[in-house]
Amino acid sequence: GTTMEVAPGIRWIRMGLPFALNHINLWLLADEEKTPDGSSRSGWTIVDCGIANDTTRQAWEQIFNHELQGLPVLRVIVTHCHPDHVGLADWLCERWQAPLLMTVGEYGFARTMSAGLPGADGPSMLPFFRLHGLNDPEMLSELDGRRNYYPSLVPSVPTSFLRLEENRTLKIGPHAWKVITGSGHSPEHAALYCDSLKLMISGDMVLPRISTNTSVFSIEPEFDAVGNFLESLNKFLPLPEETLVLPSHGKPFRGLHRRIAQL
Repeated sequence: GTTMEVAPGIRWIRMGLPFALNHINLWLLADEEKTPDGSSRSGWTIVDCGIANDTTRQAWEQIFNHELQGLPVLRVIVTHCHPDHVGLADWLCERWQAPLLMTVGEYGFARTMSAGLPGADGPSMLPFFRLHGLNDPEMLSELDGRRNYYPSLVPSVPTSFLRLEENRTLKIGPHAWKVITGSGHSPEHAALYCDSLKLMISGDMVLPRISTNTSVFSIEPEFDAVGNFLESLNKFLPLPEETLVLPSHGKPFRGLHRRIAQL
């Protein structure tokens, strides 16, 4: 329910999560947009949203009331389709009549999983895990209880979006941000790099203390998640070593090349 400035026009938000990874970092970026009469209005771009529960909504309302300096939210950017990132996107976009920006791979997967379509739903996990040797009755029963897990955290996704694409430049306020996509953690994860600030919003692709989850899902049973993740890390090597990395979990840090080498 509060924010902290980590760079000019960049504010850090932390929201709670009801599982072992107990927080997610979200970001507010000072922005402006052209109005139909040719003038411009100031506002904010949100990067990532938190899960869809009342606690997170209440924390957002506190931010809206006390942290936005009376300015509106103009855009909502989501780095990828996991519930802690996209969960409240529909609520935020509706609340502010703001567009959603995602890569097409992340948007499509979020829509598919939120709808619980066959192959991407909870029941599809059981035969997939059995195929790979899981036969413990207690664990299978626990998995069976998660049939509605994703839709419970992401009840809806906006029905339209604006596409983020690899190497495209996104103007946010006075700064240009380059989109760097990655795979392995999710289908087409978008990180954002600003050269004028020497700052990257890394999402879950580069985390300071833990290694990124690389999962294989039943809908794509032979996906090389680890290989794709390691290849994607190479895209960040051209960035300056002194880049300030703003991760989704843990604290902002410097030492990007060292962390990539560790991963």
